[in-house]
Amino acid sequence: MQDPLKYFRVEARDIVEQLQGGLLELERSGAHPSRTQSLLRFAHTLKGAARVVKQLEIANLAHRFEDLLVPLRDAERTLEPAQIEALLGVVDAIGEKVAGLAPVRAPDEPATTPQAVEGQRFSERPPSPSAPEEPSRPIVAPLEQVDAVISGVAELGFQLGSLRRALPELSDSQRLAAQVAERLAPRRFAEMSASQAASLRVLTADLSQRLERLEREVGLGLSRATRELAQVRDQVDQLRLVAASSIFSALARTARDAAVSLGKQATLETHGGDVRLDAEVLGAVQRALVQAVRNAVAHGIEPVSERQQRGKPPTGRVTVEVRRRGRHIAFTCRDDGRGVNLREVRRQAERLGRLPAEATTEEDLLGLLLRGGISTSAQVSEVSGRGVGLDLIRESLAGVGGTVSLRNHPGAGADLTLSVPASLTALEALSVEAAGGVHCIPLDAVVRALRVEDSEIARGAEGASLLFGAEVIPFAPVARLLKSQNSQPERKVWSVVVITHGQDRLALGVDRLLGSDGLVAHALPDSADVEATVAGVSLDADGNPRLLLDPEGLIAAARTLRASNPSEAPKRHAILVIDDSLTTRMLEQSILESAGYEVELATSAEEGLEKAALRRYDLFLVDVEMPGMDGFAFVERTRADQRLSTTPAVLVTSRVSPEDLARGRAAGAAGHIAKGEFDQVDFLERIRGLMQ
Repeated sequence: MQDPLKYFRVEARDIVEQLQGGLLELERSGAHPSRTQSLLRFAHTLKGAARVVKQLEIANLAHRFEDLLVPLRDAERTLEPAQIEALLGVVDAIGEKVAGLAPVRAPDEPATTPQAVEGQRFSERPPSPSAPEEPSRPIVAPLEQVDAVISGVAELGFQLGSLRRALPELSDSQRLAAQVAERLAPRRFAEMSASQAASLRVLTADLSQRLERLEREVGLGLSRATRELAQVRDQVDQLRLVAASSIFSALARTARDAAVSLGKQATLETHGGDVRLDAEVLGAVQRALVQAVRNAVAHGIEPVSERQQRGKPPTGRVTVEVRRRGRHIAFTCRDDGRGVNLREVRRQAERLGRLPAEATTEEDLLGLLLRGGISTSAQVSEVSGRGVGLDLIRESLAGVGGTVSLRNHPGAGADLTLSVPASLTALEALSVEAAGGVHCIPLDAVVRALRVEDSEIARGAEGASLLFGAEVIPFAPVARLLKSQNSQPERKVWSVVVITHGQDRLALGVDRLLGSDGLVAHALPDSADVEATVAGVSLDADGNPRLLLDPEGLIAAARTLRASNPSEAPKRHAILVIDDSLTTRMLEQSILESAGYEVELATSAEEGLEKAALRRYDLFLVDVEMPGMDGFAFVERTRADQRLSTTPAVLVTSRVSPEDLARGRAAGAAGHIAKGEFDQVDFLERIRGLMQ
């Protein structure tokens, strides 16, 4: 039996959105006959449709909405808050009834769980872990896009028809080939007369021509069919896309309700609503933005009296802006409130024991806020104060590969930016061979692919790492991250893929790079027992599955691997690096610390002597040319000091003439490292040699 509510649910959901958005516009701009009449038409349409499908409760609620709105039809004034509340209450009740409409099933159709009811595609609150999955919201595609897909499918059928017409030609060619093969049998060929040989030559030429013609026809047909199929795929992908503006009504309602409950005044502005993205991605974005808008009103927008004292308009402004950035979409939620109270964030972090021991920057504090558990609200309410808001935002985006960042403008507000892929299905990926199989890495996450000798990989207390530009980044073989049981042979050269997610980078060791291509990603079923390193699966041209790796999961797995299974580390020797160049100091520090050494820094030879007098170091790394005392003098001073004379000193310098090298040896230097020929592997090998 066909579900009689199938189309009613779609229509009713759309009307509920129109009613809600229209009421919020009335609240902002005041009543106007044309706006009011439009809302009455929507309510009347819903009432009639509900009666047709015997949903009398919804019909009665729509009638109640009309009763409340009719007296205001001809008014041109601002509606009272109580009037708006009453009308929104009726719309909410209608929405709940519509969300609870379960599909009507045929008698022989197995029922699903009682929770499997039709609901809105986008919920204003993230579902709890035990909540049933929401059904997909129908996507309303523009007619011209549907026509384009139908046309593309028809053209594809035409091209496949040309291939079918080539099949008889193929059969004839196979028959001719069999005749030629029979006549070329050794005995028959030896007994063949001149006329038979001539006949064979004619058959062979005919077969050759047929095969050439067949190759040409099939090749052209396949080429055209491939192009048409690619176009159809692109058109179908477009059908999955939904305009960002479809969630603006829910966000406006969220801002309005949060302001009313907190006794504030706030309005929502939106920009970029014509940007289109995958419906599933937009659902995750809506859940995150609902929380972001609540946070902006609760934590950012000040009470009216405070805003007036600061010289601001009494009504706070929350702005949601949508922009396309390549293959990603950025949603920025911005408010003009007080900004983030970093002092309160620090106090809360200290109270919870979550403040790092080292000096904490503004970026560190904002990062703590994004991880959740910290709230700057003094009171717990339905809107704020539990410290879970930003954490929920991050979790909502994790499932679609999104990231979140926060910028603070003290006294002027804050910007929360959500970055998500425009589509989850079609993407560009780099294929690699590793762990006994072929896997794909999203190309958006790939910084660079390169070949690295195993000797260039530093292995220390914090695990393996390599130098990438001026940055030392963690290194991990993909096979270990995927927990592969395949044995990993010793190798002299690695193919390495440097990936990024947020602020983190990781060098992945793979067996071979296979190139990049477009693919269609498929989500794995919930029952599949897979690691967090796997985001989905795709199929190659032969139908073989390939795992789509998740950059965030890979980076997290590498972090866990380094923490739980550190490499054999050298003893924690202490090294004092003395150099007036910030770049050189930081480069040497990062390399040495990645290899497990304890490093302290000094910006001059004089400061180095002061530090050397306070504690014992195992090695001095000294620049030669510095203001004041140079490196030669530092080495001479330490060789003359009985307490420091046994600590080796290495000169790091661009002066490598024979005279300079001789002067360094005469001063007592244990070695020289040329800045112009700086090599990470050689650098660490020489350090280890001096430590033995």
